[in-house]
Amino acid sequence: MTRTHLDVGHLNPPTLGVVQRHLVTKAIAEFAHERLLEPRAGVSPAYELRSPDDRVAYSFAAQRLALDHWAIDAATLERTVDGEPAPLDVQAFVVEFAPRLGIPDQLLPVYLEELASTLASAAWKLTHHDHRAAELVHVGYQEIEAAMTEGHPSFVANNGRIGYGYDDYAAYAPETGSRLRLVWVAAHRRATRLSLGDGLTEADLYDGELDADTRARFETTLREHDVDPADYLYLPLHPWQWTNKVAITFAPDLARLDLVLLGEGPDEFQAQQSIRTFFNVTRPERHYVKTALAIQNMGFLRGLSPAYMGPTPAINDYVARVVADDPTLAGCGFSVLRERAAIGYTGDAYHELLHTHGVKAPHQKMLAALRRESPVERLSEGERIATMASLLHRDIDGASLVGALIEASDLDATSWVRSYLHAYVRPIVHCLLAHDLAFMPHGENLVLVIRDHVPVRAFMKDVGEEVAVMGDQPLPADVERIRIKVTDDVRALALHTDVFDGVLRHLAAILHVDGLLDEDVFWGEVGRCVAQHADEHPELAGAVAAYDLTRAEFDHSCLNRLQLRNTLQMVDLTDQAESLIYGGTLANPIAGIMGA
Repeated sequence: MTRTHLDVGHLNPPTLGVVQRHLVTKAIAEFAHERLLEPRAGVSPAYELRSPDDRVAYSFAAQRLALDHWAIDAATLERTVDGEPAPLDVQAFVVEFAPRLGIPDQLLPVYLEELASTLASAAWKLTHHDHRAAELVHVGYQEIEAAMTEGHPSFVANNGRIGYGYDDYAAYAPETGSRLRLVWVAAHRRATRLSLGDGLTEADLYDGELDADTRARFETTLREHDVDPADYLYLPLHPWQWTNKVAITFAPDLARLDLVLLGEGPDEFQAQQSIRTFFNVTRPERHYVKTALAIQNMGFLRGLSPAYMGPTPAINDYVARVVADDPTLAGCGFSVLRERAAIGYTGDAYHELLHTHGVKAPHQKMLAALRRESPVERLSEGERIATMASLLHRDIDGASLVGALIEASDLDATSWVRSYLHAYVRPIVHCLLAHDLAFMPHGENLVLVIRDHVPVRAFMKDVGEEVAVMGDQPLPADVERIRIKVTDDVRALALHTDVFDGVLRHLAAILHVDGLLDEDVFWGEVGRCVAQHADEHPELAGAVAAYDLTRAEFDHSCLNRLQLRNTLQMVDLTDQAESLIYGGTLANPIAGIMGA
């Protein structure tokens, strides 16, 4: 065992104290936001939260902002047990409030394990990351990707990664910035489906992703097994997946040569914030690769279903055509990074069980991959890219990256935010109103194009699994899967929940607390963006009225409630709308803007 595997110096009392304070603060803020907990006002600006048995009390100062966002001053947070000061401990916090959080008893240990992993990750990042926000303003795409510390801004247990060992963490966690080579297997055509996007052939795919020497090596390996290379397709695997799942769980498939190990590819990749998606750092113009990964992370086992992914390239092509043909979206510079190829192997006993007995299992999502376009070649001179999640990043000193970007730009905070909203909110609103098209536009799914430190346009990614058409327009047969039937109120949540509550609530709080932009001014700009779009598109008046994006309030769809209800599978991906859990309503921060 190497020294790296034994070195856990980041796990020490001082570091633990810092990350516990951060995570307990976040837990109180997000659980209070979702109305699972109800802190009581004390002497302003102090609040108190008491456990159900009344033995434990938490006190803290906080500002309550729009969308019932709790901006808690972490430095003021104190805990007492039976009246005596006690250290902050997020696992103890969850146990103390378990009756109110509603976690099933059998899943409570799983959630506690995800919290422990989240703490371990936070401690590692606190120890090893020294990136300052002012420096990140000038670095490249992958440097920013690896520098992120928070994970999902709303989920408390957001770095679970159950299944990774510590050596796996060092090798594969996005925040380590580690480079790796993907493992390739050949999968027999009779049990493998390859789906390709418009205009892409199998030969084109391999020519673009694998150099001639590598393909020759793969073919030689297959001939050494006395099989015909023409009978096989090439499937990239996460190295962890090969070692921990495929080589054991699919041993019979390997033994009968339905799967053949080809070895590592030559290109080096870096894990993205989504953990199972890899960016090619050797050849950045080549596709991202999204792989199946059988670890438990943030409410899901991160597999990929071959059956579900089959239509993915066709779905991406449809969405890309809609976006490319729309002048308003073109005016925003908005585009999608298409998933161009999907491959999945189904020749195993687990799929046979599904076909003969209808039994579903995680094993049916362990051998599949997607290829997604890279944004690199779409950049113009003077442009760089960054994950939109970076706008919510704070460095080790607490300085925000968004603040550093504003300071480095030639714009005041209001103008900077206006440009950002034009790149992000305007296209989301237009897709919704003009095309009944909804994305999952959280921070990790958007790549911002930045010029002179200002966001000017955006790429949407992860389209195949998370896009929805909510209207009656004709769809190609292989795209029909993405149509959902919901009420206008639920349709509007594509903006209200996914954008306002899921992203802008956090950004507004950073700008407000840091004194960069008052939250009323921020939400005024959001309202202005929505109203301006309506004014410029009178032909969409019917959709504007139906969606009523400036209504007084909207249903409060709660993310942590989903994870707490079932930390193993938060929602049914085939019917996500029916899986939602609501916690009352939220006052709309842009209410009435049309008449203002």
